[in-house]
Amino acid sequence: MSGINTTSSDDASLPRPSRQGVVRKSTLKTGRTLSAKRERLETSSERIATRQKLRRKERARAFTTIASFSAIAVVIICLGVFLRSSSSSEQTPDADQVTVIYKPTIEVVDENTGGSITGRMSHYIGQAEVDLREYGLIPTKAVIPAGAIREVDLYLDGHSGFIKMTLDRDTAVSAEDALRMINYLEAELGVTDYQYIDVRLPGQAYWK
Repeated sequence: MSGINTTSSDDASLPRPSRQGVVRKSTLKTGRTLSAKRERLETSSERIATRQKLRRKERARAFTTIASFSAIAVVIICLGVFLRSSSSSEQTPDADQVTVIYKPTIEVVDENTGGSITGRMSHYIGQAEVDLREYGLIPTKAVIPAGAIREVDLYLDGHSGFIKMTLDRDTAVSAEDALRMINYLEAELGVTDYQYIDVRLPGQAYWK
């Protein structure tokens, strides 16, 4: 039994479009897949880079904050130490600021009351006694003359007269002026017998 071949030779030589279409479609699909993977990789890399930048910024911000707080703490500590040292130095007086209370060791005569003298007058006479001794002048007696409030007459050993001083002037300055006047009278004028030397006024001295 013989069959009839309905396919002609011309049909056999024609290309098969269905296969080529499948190959072309498969190629395009593969290209899109690679492109999509590349885009996903690039997007992932960008995200990683962005996260790294954010982390670096956060670390820098945290470091700056810590450094700022540390600097503020150091300033506060230094300020506290300075204030504490200043307060302690103010509370602790220096040796030059310590007040020394002098008391006279010589006879003191108050012609106004005849009794005890004030604490300030006592301190002044004691300090004047010490300053006169430093200049080689030896006080023997202090007299507060009648009618005088701030004047003190100091008698010296080996001298005929006395030295008029006042509470308004420093005892060391008055003692120095008295010594200069005594030396001037003896060296320049040859005077050794006098009634008194007055050194109550600054820059001036009188004698009688």
